[in-house]
Amino acid sequence: MPVFTRNEIDLYYEDSGEGQPLLLLHGLTSNSAMFYREMEFFKKTRRVIAIDSRGHGNSSRPAQYTLQDHIEDALALISHLTLDTVDILGVSMGSYIAQGVAIQAATKVNKLVLVATKSYSEKASLAELFDRYPEKFDGLSISEKMNASTRYIYHNQNKIREWNKKTAENSRLLTIKEQGIAGDAIEIFDFRSQLSTITAETLVVSGKHDGLNPSEKGRETAVAIPDATFMEFKRSGHAPNVEQDRLFLGVTENFLD
Repeated sequence: MPVFTRNEIDLYYEDSGEGQPLLLLHGLTSNSAMFYREMEFFKKTRRVIAIDSRGHGNSSRPAQYTLQDHIEDALALISHLTLDTVDILGVSMGSYIAQGVAIQAATKVNKLVLVATKSYSEKASLAELFDRYPEKFDGLSISEKMNASTRYIYHNQNKIREWNKKTAENSRLLTIKEQGIAGDAIEIFDFRSQLSTITAETLVVSGKHDGLNPSEKGRETAVAIPDATFMEFKRSGHAPNVEQDRLFLGVTENFLD
């Protein structure tokens, strides 16, 4: 994997294919390896770039960082690669970074795909999930809550297990402490007042069974972005790109083309 350094932070990324650049931004505690399907599919017609965000994968893991650091890292990569414009596909945390890039550098972003997204956060998504179903989680230990939460996050558990296994085979995993640092970086943010400034053609995809970022939050984000399109995948939870992967690739390819 190539690497570039920004303010003493090493940032690793994948870069393959030719054509219009497509920047892939991964979810919390994951890394570019989660996009193995998307990279293989889109590199046939596009230049596909997938970064390991700071604190994740093979990139540096500082003791503290913010969502704005993630946004500036993505902008720095675009500049490092001397790209005039990019299309961006971001999933969960990656979709928050994507929103920030599209707001702060509108002329750089041609098309925007936001998956399992929301436009603001007042507390961690898992904490919101636990609060949403007190009858299911009250009284449980942290480990019990984590084990029980999966059924409220994803819809197709078999596909998620297969995806997690394959991603982990090509990943450097985070420690518990590093997971906490990563979560703190995106715990509180609010793009709602700035979404109207996004000029990129935008597609928002949510999963009907997503208990972390419920589809109404995706719909709310789409409504606030000028002329954005919203789609709800009926048999997906927090990972529509995995749980209904063929539908997702087809819809996304059609939108990007």
